[in-house]
Amino acid sequence: MTATITLTPEQRQDYASKGYLIVPNVLTEKELLAFLKHESQPKPESMKKGLRSHTADPMWNYLSSHHNIAGIAQQLLNGQPRIVQTMYLAKQPADAAGEGGGRGIALHQDTHYLPSDPNTLMACWIALNDTSPDNGGFCTVPGSHKGDLRKTHKNTEEDHLSWENEHLMRDRHGREWKQMMYSFQIENLNDDCIEHLTIPRGSAVFFTGMTIHGSFANRSTRPRLAFAVHYLHEDSWLLRADVQETTLVSEFSTVLPEPVS
Repeated sequence: MTATITLTPEQRQDYASKGYLIVPNVLTEKELLAFLKHESQPKPESMKKGLRSHTADPMWNYLSSHHNIAGIAQQLLNGQPRIVQTMYLAKQPADAAGEGGGRGIALHQDTHYLPSDPNTLMACWIALNDTSPDNGGFCTVPGSHKGDLRKTHKNTEEDHLSWENEHLMRDRHGREWKQMMYSFQIENLNDDCIEHLTIPRGSAVFFTGMTIHGSFANRSTRPRLAFAVHYLHEDSWLLRADVQETTLVSEFSTVLPEPVS
């Protein structure tokens, strides 16, 4: 399999150094419009599989197996990627007074939610419209992947969503246990180290499972639309049972499906 976009040595080094990499124009305007049209229409229940919607929705499968998106993941993982989960992240705009906009996700490391053995977890976050700090865009902490998992507590900030769920976990040998997960918020994080990114429509940020990242509330009068895919190397074992049945990307998608109508 060959990706359309080939990363340069400088880009690979940037990813290794910072823990994230912004790649412009991973999607064309035609692809963006097709996906947004698809999401604007009612879809049959058979396509709605939550975090595993890429297994039933042709448009979600197309993006998560995309020759640029999965293709860059293949280069960064140095092996075939497996799709763990997919999410459409439509953060609603605020009103004219700056109130009521969609809330953000507290700064966290994805490995808190999706531990794997060995830990090869990574993600791609694709901007479906222009995203910036004012509309609750993506933020990260450069270099934060170079260390252990940070200590966390359940989010208490108004700007961020809060939740708590118990998940079944299963290791390679079939041993099972339950683990409580919540809206993880990194403890003792200095705001000065947070980098608020501006990501143009059709571009994407790739980042490791250890890279601290998140977002804040949308205070603008425009939405913030994004699509996220999590991958891991084909030889890694994912511990969380609800998304353990990962999808190997054996071929990159190149034929854009018709939006649901």
